[in-house]
Amino acid sequence: MVIIMALVAWCLGADAQTDTLRADVQTKVDSLFAISSDSALLRQLAAEESETLQATNDTPTPPASVADDGKGRRDWSSWRPDPQRALWLALAFPGGGQIYNRKYWKLPLVYGGFMGCIYALTWNNMMYKDYAQAYLDIMDSDPGTASYNKFLHLGRQITPENEERYKTIFKKRKDRFRRYRDLSFFVMVGVYALSVIDAYVDAELSEFDLSKDLSLRVSPGVISTPAATGKNPLQASNVGLNCSLNF
Repeated sequence: MVIIMALVAWCLGADAQTDTLRADVQTKVDSLFAISSDSALLRQLAAEESETLQATNDTPTPPASVADDGKGRRDWSSWRPDPQRALWLALAFPGGGQIYNRKYWKLPLVYGGFMGCIYALTWNNMMYKDYAQAYLDIMDSDPGTASYNKFLHLGRQITPENEERYKTIFKKRKDRFRRYRDLSFFVMVGVYALSVIDAYVDAELSEFDLSKDLSLRVSPGVISTPAATGKNPLQASNVGLNCSLNF
């Protein structure tokens, strides 16, 4: 009887251990399924993140002229000028295109050229008016109009003997200063046009990529030509220069 009861107790204990083992196995299986589900979710999230990054890379970057440093400020290191805007600013006022292109070192050249032309224009116009008035005074017969006397050397006077010579001198100087005045005006227009062209070309070439391998090599060489029968081979060769351009 005791043996039978011991066997029954052992069987019940085995069943309990079996149930415990079954519960542990079921828990581990559930954990594995949960981990598998989490891995699938992670893989899905990684795929979505990859697609987002790919879309971001495919999005065109803004032009360099409007790039900023991430703080809403313009990034001047990658800024490139607009040729059309540089052209219109240069046409609006002298030096405007150079200021827009940030080429401040060109401003003294532009304004120096304008100031020189304005000074030459003013000076030559003043001298032209003085000599024109002196020529008119010496040509008339009114003794009260003698503005030409200020052009005479100290102690010199105009007499009937030298009057024709002074008329020729005043006429030549009048024409010369008028020609210089007109030339000064055209030179000033040329300086203005040159500043406009410089501003446009400078802005246009701001994105030009000049390779460091660009070089020009010039070396002496002998160029051979087909020699005629019976001629000296030296007569069939020409000495010249070989030019090679690397870019």
